[in-house]
Amino acid sequence: TIRVRGRPFMTLTDIIGLMGVACVLSGYFLLQIEKVKSDGLGYLLLNLCGALLLIVSLMVTFNLASFVIEVCWLSISIFGLVKWALKRRRSQQSLDG
Repeated sequence: TIRVRGRPFMTLTDIIGLMGVACVLSGYFLLQIEKVKSDGLGYLLLNLCGALLLIVSLMVTFNLASFVIEVCWLSISIFGLVKWALKRRRSQQSLDG
């Protein structure tokens, strides 16, 4: 816990949540400036990590609406990663065979 004048300012879960926000927002920003692709590994991992970190922070200060959106965000990220892995596997097989 970070304290200011003896009072709690930020807890570890606040910091974890802010790291999650940074992941999600940086991924979206990088997408907008065309530094990543929406189906690229970097973008998908930023979203996955962001959602996971935000869910961890919600375990302490629970908010149902935020939890639901983060579970959806996490699920969509996992779907995208599976899709990315299958696409990569297919392209590798076509090169091999």
